[in-house]
Amino acid sequence: MKITFLVPPILDGSKQPAERTAGCTRVVYLAPNMYELTVAAVVEQAGDHDVRYRDFIYDKKGKDAFVKFLEQDDSELYFIWTVNLSIDSDNEAIRLIHEHNADARVVLLGPGATYFTKKCLTDARDIVVRGEPEDTVVELLECLERGDDSHKAIKGISYREGDDIKHNPTRPLIKDLDRLPLPVRHFIADRDYRNPKLKTVPYTTLVTSRNCPFHCIYCVPSSLTFAREIEHRRDHDNHKPPISYRSTASVAHELEVLHEQGYKAVGFMDDNFIWNEQRTRELCEALKRYGFVWGCQARVDAITEPIAKMLGESGCLYVDLGVESFDDEILKYVKKGITVDDIYRAVNLLKKYNVPVKLNILIGCSPLETRETVKHTLREAKKLKVDQVMFNIVSPFPGTEYHKLALENHWIDHYVPTDVQRQSILNLPHLSAREMEKLLFWNNVHYFLSWHFISTQLRRFSSWKDFTHALKALKVKLFG
Repeated sequence: MKITFLVPPILDGSKQPAERTAGCTRVVYLAPNMYELTVAAVVEQAGDHDVRYRDFIYDKKGKDAFVKFLEQDDSELYFIWTVNLSIDSDNEAIRLIHEHNADARVVLLGPGATYFTKKCLTDARDIVVRGEPEDTVVELLECLERGDDSHKAIKGISYREGDDIKHNPTRPLIKDLDRLPLPVRHFIADRDYRNPKLKTVPYTTLVTSRNCPFHCIYCVPSSLTFAREIEHRRDHDNHKPPISYRSTASVAHELEVLHEQGYKAVGFMDDNFIWNEQRTRELCEALKRYGFVWGCQARVDAITEPIAKMLGESGCLYVDLGVESFDDEILKYVKKGITVDDIYRAVNLLKKYNVPVKLNILIGCSPLETRETVKHTLREAKKLKVDQVMFNIVSPFPGTEYHKLALENHWIDHYVPTDVQRQSILNLPHLSAREMEKLLFWNNVHYFLSWHFISTQLRRFSSWKDFTHALKALKVKLFG
């Protein structure tokens, strides 16, 4: 079977493409989607398929190039990883696919298709794979190759029959992630991805676990784990799914392969990378063995002194800490499970061992938010003199507790996908959507144009190309 994994161009008039790995923003700098590339690896492993990968966003190609591609392409099956911000654009891509190839099917993956299934299933030829996709995709391919309707019994899929959408039962989660193949990076081997926080190339991303056990009311984890969470909650009385881990031996093997392929920098995309000291030690030893510079996301309450020391000694060049606010009442309301003192302790430990810190601040994550609490958070963040501070506005994503609260309290009329780096649809008791947008913009300007930020960043660039790449990312962040 001829199969193409497709990242369509922007077809809905948006200025920037949707970011499909984190799944809640538009692209600031491009990164490979390891979730999609893992599914592609599963497909390559599953049978004698002619598998291709075409990314119109990376290639900076638009509608004309996409139509020309479809006119010449003879794929029987297209896979599209869709997120909330990409749904309208992807639906137009699907319409064009069927216009130029009436026999082709489209399989939609990701959180957009998992939650907004009806909106994504615009054609009876297409199929949605909900939640965790790998095992479902393997079974689906076997059925489609037979050419009958047996796929309609597959767990974890949805499809259209006339005007009705059929939702098959949920598929059990994968317990052993080690049995999955490594992502097929040969599709992206010639691509120049760069992470401004690492400033080293060649760069790639890597995933060692799925999901997070904590209960932050606003949380949209990475796009795979959010799809996984949406699907699991539907079938398990709204309970979060269990965490799945790869073994440290499996991760070390992937790092060895990446080293042999010439990669020098790795960004871990786990919702939480740090779980305990033993696992962190084993992963840090592997990273140090192959000489990687790297970064990750972590909770402040996971940072102990031994862990901070491990990170500092193993080439860690950033830790993204989700702190959201420097107000204890707000942190308590959103069920963050941390205090302001925890934030200070974690930052000071990381700075002690020369680990650069990025703080993630989320404006409007609680109805307790006011202009003063936002300004207070900015002041406290600046006092810490960390490497970076990133400001976003909360979005009441469907599938979260915050979405339910926003509807019940009339903070929104209905959900509309928004870029959390720029837009708000929330009107909170003490803070309107427009006020949040203004606060976001001015917080970004005051921070990113501060002498502390500029001076600390300039010292770390190793080339003019890295500097210009970071400057472009900053321009997108500030002005779109």
